[in-house]
Formats: sequence, C-alpha cells, structure tokens
Amino acid sequence: MTKTPLLYIGTYTRRGSQGIYVARFNTETGEIGEVSLAAEASNPSFLALHPSQPVLYAANEMGEGDGQVSAFAIDAASGALEFINQQPTHGSAPCHLTADATASLVISTNYSSGSVAVMPIDPNGRLKPSSQLVQHEGSSINPHRQQGPHAHSVTLDPTNTYAYVCDLGMDKVMIYQMDLGEGKLLPNPAQNWARVPAGSGPRHFAFTPDQRFAYAVNELDSTMNGFAFDPADGSLKDVCRLPTLPADFSGTSHCADVHVHPSGRFLYGSNRGHDSIAVYAIDEKTGELTSLGQTLTGGRTPRNFGIDPTGRWLLAANQDTDDIFVFAIDQKSGSLTPTGHSANVPMPVCLTFFG
Repeated sequence: MTKTPLLYIGTYTRRGSQGIYVARFNTETGEIGEVSLAAEASNPSFLALHPSQPVLYAANEMGEGDGQVSAFAIDAASGALEFINQQPTHGSAPCHLTADATASLVISTNYSSGSVAVMPIDPNGRLKPSSQLVQHEGSSINPHRQQGPHAHSVTLDPTNTYAYVCDLGMDKVMIYQMDLGEGKLLPNPAQNWARVPAGSGPRHFAFTPDQRFAYAVNELDSTMNGFAFDPADGSLKDVCRLPTLPADFSGTSHCADVHVHPSGRFLYGSNRGHDSIAVYAIDEKTGELTSLGQTLTGGRTPRNFGIDPTGRWLLAANQDTDDIFVFAIDQKSGSLTPTGHSANVPMPVCLTFFG
C-alpha cells in the first residue's frame, strides 16, 4: 500500500465544478495534497473502482431518463483520468454504483425512477450495454419522499454472492442473488427483502469485515438499523436500531452515508443538517451498537465521507461548503479528532481511494 494513495472526488457539476477531481492523500500525516481536475464529467456523484484494473466508474446523476455510467482509465502516476466509454442506465438520477469482485458487472441504482441497472464489464474494464433493468414497485408513508420506489444504493456482500439495494421509497433493503454469467439479479429465495420501520428511508448499507453483520443508515428519520447476516442464504435478521442524532437536537437533519471501520469495531454515519458524523462501537459478538456521540464535520451537508485504506483517517466531504475535512481515528475508542487538514473542492459528494 502506498503512503500517498490517490483520492478521487466526485461532485455535482454546479457552482464551478467541472467533474471528477483528484489529490494525493498522505496516510502518514493525514494531509490532502494539491487538488486538480482529473476528468470533465456531468454530475459524477458516485464513484467506484474496478476490482483489479486501474479503472474508475462514475454514476452520472442526470434526470428525465438520461442517467449514464462512465468508465475512465486511471493514470496511476498523475491521477489523470482518460475517458473509456459510457452506457445509459435507462433511468433517472443514478446516484450509486459498484463493481463486483470478479469484474463481471457494474450495478447502478436509479434514484428517481426506482430501478437497478446491470452492466457487464469486458476484460479491459469497458462497459457493455445493460444486460438487465430491475424495476422496483412500492411506496411508504412519507407523502413527499416515498410516493414511489427510490433505489438509493447497491452493496455487495463480502462473498460476492448477493446484492443489497436500499430503497428509500419502499422502506426495504432488497436482496438479490447475482448471476454473474448472465449479468442478472435474481430474487433471493431465502429472503427477498428486509424491511425497516415505515418512514425510515434506508439509504446506504455496509458490512462488517467478518461477514457477520450489516448496517443500514436511514435518511428520513435519522436512524441506524443493524442486521445479522447469514452468508449461507443471504438473509438479514434485525439486531438493533439507534438514532444518529443527539437527543436534544430539534432541527432538520437527514442521514447520508455509512461506513464500518476496517477493524470491524466501529461504525460511522453522516448527518446532513446536524452536520456531523455519528460514531458507534460495534459489539463483535452480537452486532449491537453503542452510541459514542457525534463529531461535527467542520462544514455543511456531509453527503459522503470516507475512511482511508490504513483506517487511521476519516475524511468528510461537505457538499454545501465546498470543503473536505480530515479527522484522526482513535484506534482504541473509535473517536474522531479534527486534524486541521482540509481541502477546497466545489460540491464534493463522493470520496474514493485508489492505490
């Protein structure tokens, strides 16, 4: 592992942003190097890496059925990105994507149209046309946000067998088996979905490294749901549910992102409005969470955050103040301490490390 991996920054291309930005991140000091434009792109709001080649994929979050996924070749020396190709997602506002561990598929979620697009990958990392579009059907109780399905993220389990799609509009985590050869998502026979309480709005999902537990952060009611994961059949069983906000907070806030620390001992979730990172300790035997409080992110609207490859640093991307702040992670307690290191990037909404 290099001491200065590349940090790719996805953005919304408004307020001066031109696309995907890049900087070197010093894993010894926690400093972000000079930020430069890696590639021009339209609303590259979420980024994902090819599992074995220097290729970066971006979800181009466009509306009215104009969603796209783009592939870029990474120049590991300079960080520059060279456009490879682009494929339509056949939906509106693709906001999340991932590549499976065998480099067979890229899977992307269309938020506005509530669907999931599956795209095969050729041996060079190039995207092929979609092999499947899975359309969700359903709604929930929030009259403004849950009148229909809103597929918000897709997360693959550590065995690369199952795909978990958080659907904010349906209050469900949909569970699919992946057919890598055919490029399809199939309903999981043991359990088709895990439901969260009505009005929760599940957004992002994360597994523990030991494959025993998984956590969904809920955007609409600012809560965190914990599940026990059975790798034998892909099923999820409720373990816990905790708030992400302090008890005395009375303003408006919506959750965004969730990550498990590489040690498997700590969980983090972002609050947009309270503008903080919620910190939890994970009981490694039961998966239960203990709240360790919240740490302010230094800016407004932390839509996304990342933990560096060493597990020493957490970087919070504040969308509405055009900045990224770095926090040191205490390896014993999981607590976050501001380092004073930061970078300015217009409308940062996704952080991805390479190298």
